[in-house]
Amino acid sequence: MPNIKQQEKRVRQAARQRNENLRWRSTAKTLMRRLRETAAEGDATALGARHRELVSWLDKAAARGMLHKNTAARRKAQAARILRG
Repeated sequence: MPNIKQQEKRVRQAARQRNENLRWRSTAKTLMRRLRETAAEGDATALGARHRELVSWLDKAAARGMLHKNTAARRKAQAARILRG
């Protein structure tokens, strides 16, 4: 356990940031899974909506620093392949 006030604060901040980062990563994975499931069903209109939702989420995550910009770009490219395929 930290015994300095600033260390205690950093522990609290790190825990809060860890939860926030987990939320962004987890939601991105969930949206990708939904995109794949929709592609497997073959519903074109829903597929476009899922793709837009995922790309928007990845852009926001990269802008806020929750995902590295190259990671977001890679996942967007994967989503585009699913959309085309």
